[in-house]
Amino acid sequence: MRRRLSFFAKSEYFAGAGARGLASRAFFTGTGQIPVDRAGDDSALAAAERVLASGRAWAIYPEGTRSPDGRLHRGHTGALRVAARVPGVQVVPAALHGTAEVNPPGTRRITPGRVTVRIGAPVAATALLGPAFDVRTGTDRLMALIRDLGGLEYVDEYARR
Repeated sequence: MRRRLSFFAKSEYFAGAGARGLASRAFFTGTGQIPVDRAGDDSALAAAERVLASGRAWAIYPEGTRSPDGRLHRGHTGALRVAARVPGVQVVPAALHGTAEVNPPGTRRITPGRVTVRIGAPVAATALLGPAFDVRTGTDRLMALIRDLGGLEYVDEYARR
């Protein structure tokens, strides 16, 4: 990829104390990550909007957390809310396989293995949003693209953290 991807990273990565906290903050800031308060602060979405408006690339996991059971869960609307506010944005769906085996949810353990990333064709955000610019419908369309791309089972409920 020719552009660096900025991801959301939980705000705790930017707030640690001591040398370890300083190193974490320096790493995440230096790699262009966006701090997010998962309690519902919209400032991260505004930061993502600025990233896209400046021509840079932003990546987000629309489920909002790792899947607890390997199935694809209902997406949160943040990705399409941001895309709706930035003209000309393209959305690139991607599906990941193997993350639970390499790094099981709820652990810090890393196990040797293979993670596969399947990247779909770019889609204009306006095509996902439709003529009504409906972010819920657009998000559901995005999740369907991810489901089909990865051959994933879809669950129409939010993943639990």
